[in-house]
Amino acid sequence: MADLRISDGLSVAILLPCYNEALTIGRVVRGFAEAVPNAEIYVFDNNSTDDTAREAASAGAKVFRESRQGKGNVVRRMFADINADIYVMADGDGTYDPADAPSLVNALVTERVDMVVGTRRAVTEDAGRAGHALGNKVFNVAYRSLFGTDFTDIFSGYRAFTRRFVKSFPAISTGFEIETEMSVHASQLMIPVVELELDYGRRPEGSASKLNTYSDGLRIMMMFAMLLKETRPIVFYSTIALAFALAGTGLMIPVIATWLETGFVERIPTAIVSTGMMVIAFLMGACGLILDSLTHARVEQKRILYLSVPKLGVQ
Repeated sequence: MADLRISDGLSVAILLPCYNEALTIGRVVRGFAEAVPNAEIYVFDNNSTDDTAREAASAGAKVFRESRQGKGNVVRRMFADINADIYVMADGDGTYDPADAPSLVNALVTERVDMVVGTRRAVTEDAGRAGHALGNKVFNVAYRSLFGTDFTDIFSGYRAFTRRFVKSFPAISTGFEIETEMSVHASQLMIPVVELELDYGRRPEGSASKLNTYSDGLRIMMMFAMLLKETRPIVFYSTIALAFALAGTGLMIPVIATWLETGFVERIPTAIVSTGMMVIAFLMGACGLILDSLTHARVEQKRILYLSVPKLGVQ
């Protein structure tokens, strides 16, 4: 177990969002209590229909309830309600080893960063399901292409944060795509982060996963599109503008060719549709330019909010 002496004097909060994890949550809570003896452990129950809350309380955790369904809603509530110097977030299903928490905390302090991501070893080869492994690989590659190269496992739920990160994070997402939003927030503001490769376990027999390969994949794609629109509008709207411009040009070529040969515009409807597409292309391009300027102003405001929270260990 890693030495926690460097975090003496700093308050540590263990945050565990849970939904129907009665089978595992007691063991998880006791594991974190043993691994990080000076930490307060908080379990946020998200409308569980089993004994999750009772098992967590029996194991010594402080239990709260979040009625809005979805991990993003739980994380937003946790970050708003809990005050600490250091936060460690994990899942209550037992797939993350509590014994690794001291390593995350030590990395946070010694590296002087605001977020440490416990990347899951070999998750892109074996995530429990072949579809999940492929999805992890595809979306991580897409993330690095669109938002930056800071992360190799954007879906990891095992993370450590400083108060500065937690209290400046907007938390817009409602579902499990909240981890992607955290990563984009850090990349956009160029917040210092590190990754720590850790082993990733499987759920015990009888514990059901809440993930769905296809519907969750679609939600992540929609989240990527929304975050791209919000953080890189020039890329988002330019892509749409390019698509309309290419389609409009393709339709206009035969019209122009006929006009050059005969001097007449014989395909009036096609010419009108093509002109409309080119107008839309110019409008999308203009929207991208305008919103890009607004995005820079929003980033400056977010950066000011981030810097307004004292750095770890500094009063």
